[in-house]
Amino acid sequence: MVPSPGAAPGLRSRRQAGIVRIFGKGRQRPSASWRQATDRAFTLIGDGRYEDAGALLTRAADLEPWLSESWFNLALLHKFRHDWEQARAAGLRAVALLDREAGAPDWWNVGIAATALQDWPLARRAWQAYGLKVPGGPAAAGEPLGMELGSAAVRLSPEGEAEVVWGRRLDPARIEVLSIPLPSSGRRWGEVVLHDGVPHGERTTAAGHAYPVFDEIELWAPSPVPTWVVLLEAATEEDRDALERLAADAGFAAEDWSSSVRLLCRMCSESRMPSDEGDGDHLDPHDHSEPGHPGPLGHRTDGQLWVPERECGIAAPASLVSGLLESWVADSPDSRAWRDLEEVC
Repeated sequence: MVPSPGAAPGLRSRRQAGIVRIFGKGRQRPSASWRQATDRAFTLIGDGRYEDAGALLTRAADLEPWLSESWFNLALLHKFRHDWEQARAAGLRAVALLDREAGAPDWWNVGIAATALQDWPLARRAWQAYGLKVPGGPAAAGEPLGMELGSAAVRLSPEGEAEVVWGRRLDPARIEVLSIPLPSSGRRWGEVVLHDGVPHGERTTAAGHAYPVFDEIELWAPSPVPTWVVLLEAATEEDRDALERLAADAGFAAEDWSSSVRLLCRMCSESRMPSDEGDGDHLDPHDHSEPGHPGPLGHRTDGQLWVPERECGIAAPASLVSGLLESWVADSPDSRAWRDLEEVC
């Protein structure tokens, strides 16, 4: 019922608050049935029951097809299921119903789905609609290179034995892994992973820079370079650093896992954490490693900050890795040695 011109202003405003305008048409806000179905669906999603949640969110979209949130929620569900065709379709329906031009998270989900499918024109459109500058303009057909988003950390296998590694952001949804992941992650140096848009935690440096930690969604591009583990005898930190430089000069990587790996609880990992904490002569209250285990504290000895025996990860082809280590030893045979080389991933 439309209020008469003489109706009380408060009554009129309350009734108008119950109306949503889509494309100039007045619509009632979501029904109680829509809210109940949606709330129940997200409870099921939290329990990993995606099929049951999908039936409820589909019902919600049938009840309120004019509401962008109906399709946004379905797009989220399809993202969780890695069903990128359906995520793209639902996401496009969501953005078609938006009542604002830029900055909506609906566009970010469209961008992730388009990136997963290598639908580069749509990915560019999505990032631009979100408000990001994309080099090359909307007519460019290739992937959106040159966005210069800098470094970030990514949490591999976030639902399993989660591991946070460093990488280079290629675009808003992809990171190239530049650390050497532990074999338990199933990931390799140089791989590109698709990641979610909302950071879970930060890593800070001594210089005061803060870097977001994104959660991996799935592997986007595998790496052909295997991961090796080797035990080094490095008399000094400079000896260790020499191997890392030698590998980098060859176009690959070496990483001293004895000092770079920290065992953190989930709460610490998802908080704001110093990236270099644990180095030096102080104790790191967030390092949950124990003597004899990975992590800065796990490789301490009484009165000695440097332990010559180091567990090192190397990312290099099988044809190169032994020669790399032999060259490293040859440069200083009195202070360097290696043994127990093994391919682990």
